[in-house]
Amino acid sequence: MNQQSTDLRETVRRRYAAAALQVIEGGTACCGPQAVEVDENFGGALYADDERGGLPAEAVAASLGCGNPTAVAELNEGERVLDLGSGGGIDVLLSARRVGPTGRAYGLDMTDEMLTLALANAAKAGATNVEFLKGTIEAIPLPAATIDVVISNCVINLSTDKQAVFAETFRVLAPGGRLGVSDVVADDALTTEQRAERGDYVSCVAGALTFAEYRHGLEAAGFTDIDITTTHTVADGMHAAIVRAVKPGD
Repeated sequence: MNQQSTDLRETVRRRYAAAALQVIEGGTACCGPQAVEVDENFGGALYADDERGGLPAEAVAASLGCGNPTAVAELNEGERVLDLGSGGGIDVLLSARRVGPTGRAYGLDMTDEMLTLALANAAKAGATNVEFLKGTIEAIPLPAATIDVVISNCVINLSTDKQAVFAETFRVLAPGGRLGVSDVVADDALTTEQRAERGDYVSCVAGALTFAEYRHGLEAAGFTDIDITTTHTVADGMHAAIVRAVKPGD
């Protein structure tokens, strides 16, 4: 990893560490956890009321994503799910509900503060079929072919080596496994410089791939049945999108 990539990763880590501390420290105040301030295109408001209502307030407050990947991943009882960049754990806890006691939901995050918050949220929720791992999404600390579904909520765009993320995702998925993520995607006409003009890296904008780049990256990793569907606009020419793909079966 070059110095620029290292610096960007550290900037992202500091940003999300601060977000976790904001929620943790807010939870010690009189009125409960204070949600991390983001615009209306990101955060806990993108989840249905019945989903938010059954979760610890801290998990909702720490939500910084651009969608609701558990709503599009079509999770089934007994499946093994991995959330890339799990943050405060909202998508892991929702996944754990969907896969039930015979399934398992893993969360992967590189930020100690977010992992501390996620573990506390899992304990408050009484979730016993969850596990949180420390690591990066470019080097997933799980064996090959051990996951049925990989989800992520506006995190892949934060990576400085997205091809490594796609390759690692493909590796840990079992044959026939699937990818179902929310992410920010740019119009194909936008240059890297134009994307940077619309927002910085930690705001999930500057690092976004174009539609063509995203599709090509997934294809290069071996994925098939790729579908990218926009949900709402987050900046001029930049869109929150649902990305689905499949690892071919044996």
